[in-house]
Amino acid sequence: MKHRWAALLVVLALGALVPNAGAAQDTAKPPPERSPGFELGHNYPNPFNPATTIPFTLGDPPACTESGRSYRVTLRIYNVLAQLVAIPVLLGSDAATGRAVVNLQLHCGSYAAFWDGNYLNSSQEISSGVYLYRIEVEGRAVAKKMIVIK
Repeated sequence: MKHRWAALLVVLALGALVPNAGAAQDTAKPPPERSPGFELGHNYPNPFNPATTIPFTLGDPPACTESGRSYRVTLRIYNVLAQLVAIPVLLGSDAATGRAVVNLQLHCGSYAAFWDGNYLNSSQEISSGVYLYRIEVEGRAVAKKMIVIK
């Protein structure tokens, strides 16, 4: 019985010395993932089968204070082993529509890329799992995950 009381006193003493861990934690949500000059949206639908669309924004539309500026953009899709799986194509009415999003020069605005769910340069569908899509704009990169369900 003496040992239990001694253990209780030690726990209480240590509890008084250690600051409250819960008070130190910030419960606020982090701001949305935005890198200066561009923003990568969430793909839709997610999870998906067999195709998905990936939205992204360059500059600060609709104002586009730097409307004449062009951005060098690359968008790639990787598996969880960091192996290149695919390169989506640009959607829309831009002159670059239908081109792979690799080193494309695009102006300020909102864009969307399309991926048909096939491996790079083949007609073979990918397997179910988690994949990462990564956009690189002028040397800065942001990545997000997506899920494929068959």
